Amino acid sequence: MGKEFTIAAKRAGQYVIACDSYDNAPAMQVADEREVFSMLDGDVLAAVVARHRPDIIVPEIEAIRTERLFEMEVPEIFDGTIEVKSISREAGSRTKIAVWSNDENVDPVGACIGPKGQRVSAIVDELGGEKIDVVKYSADPAEFIAAALSPADVLGVELDPEGAKSCKVTVPDHQLSLAIGNKGQNARLAAKLTGWKIDIKPESGFYEPKAEQEEETEA
Repeated sequence: MGKEFTIAAKRAGQYVIACDSYDNAPAMQVADEREVFSMLDGDVLAAVVARHRPDIIVPEIEAIRTERLFEMEVPEIFDGTIEVKSISREAGSRTKIAVWSNDENVDPVGACIGPKGQRVSAIVDELGGEKIDVVKYSADPAEFIAAALSPADVLGVELDPEGAKSCKVTVPDHQLSLAIGNKGQNARLAAKLTGWKIDIKPESGFYEPKAEQEEETEA
């Protein structure tokens, strides 16, 4: 119980072969059947034995699981038209995923969301209602950072001129709390998604000291 394993996934209905070699390996049932749908043959996963029964395992998949779900729901990701550039996730709460299209005629965000939001809604359901922000990746750091802070509107992004991966972001006063997020979550996930330290300031330049401590976020 509690012992950790590294496993190679092999789909077999609702079962997974859970060892480094498929030869002479027993099939191990996944504790939560939803987990198996995000596994592809050959995936290397971390797992723990949840009980004193060797046939039940609990895969611990965070960003990898989310990417697999998007591959299953979005054909354009599966066939390589759309690339997942980065993912930041706080499991059970919120995920941000940055996507890019290799075809200028395909909108990466729209494709991931799907008609009437059907594709992303299916993934949200699989993740138990977890919020998902799909943002467009950009090679321009300022554009990427602004997109990553969605759903807040960004008025400007000032990159550190000394080359350090840090920036100052200006948002409308009434959207400061939205940009920072509950307990700093939105800014924190944006920083992890982009790899930049983000310092968020309101347009007026004035903010409460308590807010200042929350809005400086490191990747």
